[in-house]
Amino acid sequence: MSKTVLVRNGGFAFRLSRQATFLLQKESTLAMGADILLVDDNGIQAATRKAILSRLGRTIVVAGNGSEALRVLESPSMAGRAVGLVITDHLMPGMNGPEFVAKLRNRFPQLPVLVLSGLAEAEDDYVDLDVTFRMKPMPPEDLLRLVRLLIEQPIARTA
Repeated sequence: MSKTVLVRNGGFAFRLSRQATFLLQKESTLAMGADILLVDDNGIQAATRKAILSRLGRTIVVAGNGSEALRVLESPSMAGRAVGLVITDHLMPGMNGPEFVAKLRNRFPQLPVLVLSGLAEAEDDYVDLDVTFRMKPMPPEDLLRLVRLLIEQPIARTA
């Protein structure tokens, strides 16, 4: 009997232990709420974060870059769906994080945004863009705790 389960989601596939799968199912019983838009050009990181975030019991929509994320937010398929948080990478091809957030702010000025970056100096690029900036890697439980706070209790942004 296999101790892992193959999970397929979108264009990604990864293996989870049966125990992790049980924990995902158990935590997914949290109240459904706003969707989370995850923006990352790295497929492995996007799939990993999506698996972690799915423990919140919310719908996670993945976009591969800033342009795609803006199209997703304005698409008819999102009509009537509440996006409660955008989580974005900093370095992406085409439109980087600050460019994406600046365009996002023109259309959705109050939408909470979490920027994850491996570059500490990148935080300066988000001055006056009203985001929460955190360094990656970020432990899964820390990410889940912060996402809960950003969605459920508006807090002061750091950049």
